Amino acid sequence: MTQDAPSDRARRAWIGPLLSTLLSTLLTLPTAFFALVGAALSPMSCDSCTQAQAARFSPIFDTAFTVFLYGLVIPAVLLLAAWSLPRRRRHAAPRTLLATLAPLSVLALYPPFTRLVDWP
Repeated sequence: MTQDAPSDRARRAWIGPLLSTLLSTLLTLPTAFFALVGAALSPMSCDSCTQAQAARFSPIFDTAFTVFLYGLVIPAVLLLAAWSLPRRRRHAAPRTLLATLAPLSVLALYPPFTRLVDWP
C-alpha cells in the first residue's frame, strides 16, 4: 500500500467536509430519534381497534418496526464512514457524499415503514 505524500494533505480543504459531516451528524441523530419515537408511538393508532383488528395489526406492526430498527443501522454506518475517512483531498468528496446520505437515509426509512403496516 502506498503512503500519501505530505503534499497530498489538504491544508484548509478539511473545513468543508468537516462542516458537512458535523452538520450531517447534527441533522441525522435528532431526525433518527424523532423517527424512532414516531414509529414507536404509532401502535396507539390501534387503541380503539376491535380484538380482530388488533390481532391483525400487531404482527404486521412488529415486523415493520423490526425492519425500521434494523434500517436505522444504515444512517449510523454512513455517519461512521464519513467520520472515519482520512482527511485527504481525495476523500473530501466521498466524505461529503456519505455525510449527505446519512440524514436522507433516515428520511427514506419512514415511508416504507408506513407502507408495511396495515393501518386500522
